[in-house]
Amino acid sequence: MTPQLTELWVYLSASPLLGLTLTLVAYQAAFWLYRRSGFHPLANPVMLAIAMLAIVLWLGNIDYRRYFDGAQFVHFLLGPATVALAIPLYAEWPRLKAMAGPLLIALVVGSLTAVLSAYTIGALLGASRASLISLAPKSVTTPIAMAVAEPLGGLPALAAALVMLTGVIGAVSAPYLYRWLRINDDAVRGFAIGLAAHGIGTARAFQISAQAGAFAALAMGLNGILTALCLPWILPWLERLGGR
Repeated sequence: MTPQLTELWVYLSASPLLGLTLTLVAYQAAFWLYRRSGFHPLANPVMLAIAMLAIVLWLGNIDYRRYFDGAQFVHFLLGPATVALAIPLYAEWPRLKAMAGPLLIALVVGSLTAVLSAYTIGALLGASRASLISLAPKSVTTPIAMAVAEPLGGLPALAAALVMLTGVIGAVSAPYLYRWLRINDDAVRGFAIGLAAHGIGTARAFQISAQAGAFAALAMGLNGILTALCLPWILPWLERLGGR
């Protein structure tokens, strides 16, 4: 490493700018690879950026708290970015009203399926109670999953990791599932991926079309609200059913 790069690393490692710099550089590098791959779903930029950051933090022996002190600005922007999704949603308002009934049914069924399947599979594999609670809200966006899991006895950090993993898997697998199931309607595509894969899936939906992105944003928001309201009521029933 040259003296200039060494000095830069020493400066950044002692500064809150380290986390922000690493995050921006990792995502730019990941998106470059994603573009070079022809936007192949397996080269998802979020997945690649996470892997790059994990390697850098491990090799540099950088504590996560020190990293997050700088990266929390990006975390803060999740709120405004989520609110901004209302703009494409408004543009699709006529079709949203026309599809209100089917969308409501899909929302309830999809939300319950996500919670029940995750909890059941985890229980069958012998997961602890804290792990099961952290796993249950895996299909909602990270802040909601953490806020729901912690008061119920889950682990916020584990919930966040499971949410990210769910989003990446959903974004990667969705295009193949669409082709296999012959789903060509962008509204249906978007709502399905937003419901199952939250923000990462919504970002993927916007790459399909603005309509898919709008319906994905709607599904992400409604699923977050429904899960936050219903999981505290569903969880005791699941635990009694499983003998916990």
